[in-house]
Amino acid sequence: MKERNIFLLIALLFLGFYFMPTNSNIFNNAILSGFNLLHDYAQQHVLTCLLPAFFIAGAISVFVKKEAILKYLGHKTKKYVSYSIASVSGSILAVCSCTILPLFAGIRKRGAGLGPAITFLFSGPAINIAAMFLTISVLGLHIGLARISFAILLSILVGLSMDFIFREKVKKGELFMQESKEVKLSKRILLVFFFSMVMVLIVNGLQIDKLLKYSLMLFFTLTTAILVVFKFRKETTKEWLKETWSFTKLLMPYLFIGVFIAGFLMPLLPQELIEGIVGQNTLPANLVASIFGAFMYFSTLTEIPILQALIAKGMSKGPALALLLAGPSLSLPNVLVVRRVLGTKKTAVYVTLVVIYSTMAGLAFGAL
Repeated sequence: MKERNIFLLIALLFLGFYFMPTNSNIFNNAILSGFNLLHDYAQQHVLTCLLPAFFIAGAISVFVKKEAILKYLGHKTKKYVSYSIASVSGSILAVCSCTILPLFAGIRKRGAGLGPAITFLFSGPAINIAAMFLTISVLGLHIGLARISFAILLSILVGLSMDFIFREKVKKGELFMQESKEVKLSKRILLVFFFSMVMVLIVNGLQIDKLLKYSLMLFFTLTTAILVVFKFRKETTKEWLKETWSFTKLLMPYLFIGVFIAGFLMPLLPQELIEGIVGQNTLPANLVASIFGAFMYFSTLTEIPILQALIAKGMSKGPALALLLAGPSLSLPNVLVVRRVLGTKKTAVYVTLVVIYSTMAGLAFGAL
């Protein structure tokens, strides 16, 4: 989708809102819900989650050698190596289905194969350490361990399936985006630089005192800034910021549009009907839970209290796991951005695979 089509979509949305009848409480609530979710998303996630992720993606594009990515996540890497690394490498990051996107785009740009990149995209939001511990403490050890094991397994299966279906052929130097210049810096400086930025994401996901959390985040942010000011050349800094802005322009509009639409749809969903459908461990129940999870937006860790409330109202453990697998890894904003990176066909197959595998996992877990 070209940039002008984004503005066309926004214009059509506003025209639709203008000509819709204003005496409908449901419609008014949906509009308000959309703006409220967009406001909460911008307030809670843009500064502390998305911006660090965009800066990390830009840094991967500039500073990480393509050979390093190809060595561990490339097409010629042994599958047991690339998929194993991709399935657990996002575990330390407290990211949601949107925050993982710049990182996914970054490793794709540096040469990661489609399968391992998809595995990383799926597993990152599902198995981050904060989510794993909170799931176990709130929902119990049984479903917590099931979430961890099935998330890793499904991420590998989805990645392998995508790789098998599309069988990407990438010629030397030919990636989905134009290559950027590689900038040389000492390994020690780069290590501290990446460590500081990643720690901002990690600390943001910790359940600790807010003053301590924000102090640590400020410390790591200042560490990154000091390195850039005193250790980077101006050309290096410009290249990094250029790549960061490139990812921001590519992904941010789709995220905001997707978050608004997800918020708009929430009040329109019949909650009583959904709770009635997912009360048993059946194929339709698990399928509904997977589809619901795939298109609704859950910010980091919010899927757990939502699921706790649904379970208390009678949701079966099979559909609960299906929602827990599809929900954090997919969302409507996520789908719009993945389509921008991979194209419509690959995105449609990816969403279908996530829904199918999550449904199967829910059925299997519910039968135990």
